[in-house]
Amino acid sequence: MSLTNELVKGIWKQHPLFRILLGMCPTLATSTLAVNAIGMGASVIFVLVGSNLVISLFRNVIPDKVRIPVFIVIICTFVTVVDLFLHAYTPDIYKALGIFIPLIVVNCIILGRAEAFAQSNPVLASVMDGIGMGIGFTWGMLMLGTIREILGAGTWMGMQVTSPDFPKAIVMILPAGGFITLGFMLAGMNKIELMQKERGK
Repeated sequence: MSLTNELVKGIWKQHPLFRILLGMCPTLATSTLAVNAIGMGASVIFVLVGSNLVISLFRNVIPDKVRIPVFIVIICTFVTVVDLFLHAYTPDIYKALGIFIPLIVVNCIILGRAEAFAQSNPVLASVMDGIGMGIGFTWGMLMLGTIREILGAGTWMGMQVTSPDFPKAIVMILPAGGFITLGFMLAGMNKIELMQKERGK
């Protein structure tokens, strides 16, 4: 098992948003602004790495019959830490992300990695898996947030980046804009993968 492979697989080959299509609810709801996307991405990285580490560390002592409740308790602990940290130090991001921070507890990406990887792999590999999946989720969120914010508001990270005459597509900061942007990004990823396969042949 290569630790490098475990790190990079979540960034492209097994990208949680564009390949496995997990975590769609917080992705579409919180990617209206790039800064919100970074806040959510950083939170998910922390929870993924922390929960993967602890679950892998105790994988041989967690009874199989109660593993899911135990996983949720472990994940919930890290989510509570993130929730309190954001509330104390970044209140604006905390307000923007709202209910989606506590809902990380039931995010399919987190529980999926615990069930599919951390419970049956060594600690270091599980940590690398968490980092890779978290980075993949974060860059996907950032791309979505950047496109939606620029086209919908003419800003990026709160800074004006388009001219005042630039026509703003308000639909981009609405739920429909999230689905439209995600659809085009999925199509782009599929096209790139198809081109890579053709080059390989």
